[in-house]
Amino acid sequence: QVQLIESGGGLVQAGDSLRLSCAASGRTFSSYAMGWFRQAPGKEREFVATINRSGGETYYADSAKGRFSISRDNAKNTVNLQMNSLKPDDAAVYYCAAARLTTDYAPTYAAEYYYWGRGTQVTVSS
Repeated sequence: QVQLIESGGGLVQAGDSLRLSCAASGRTFSSYAMGWFRQAPGKEREFVATINRSGGETYYADSAKGRFSISRDNAKNTVNLQMNSLKPDDAAVYYCAAARLTTDYAPTYAAEYYYWGRGTQVTVSS
């Protein structure tokens, strides 16, 4: 079992940056592809970014491309999401998720993820 704890959310102004972190329990962190999703009030949860087990493959939602960067440190059991040039539309609860897959790739669908954190709130004022 994997427990995921997100941190780093907060209230920022448009144009600011935030770095979200997700700490994972257990000794098999490197066996999981990791992803970030977000959910704004009244909207469905949406994909933001994903990274494969080794960290060599990443994918981003169109809304995140060029502004967000996902990275992982398998030695520290952490995955990070660097968010730059934040916009009010980025405001949401951000969730970290882990996927244990039979092949090594970076999944983009929420259904491919089995473990989820409780989320961290990001608020962006205009």
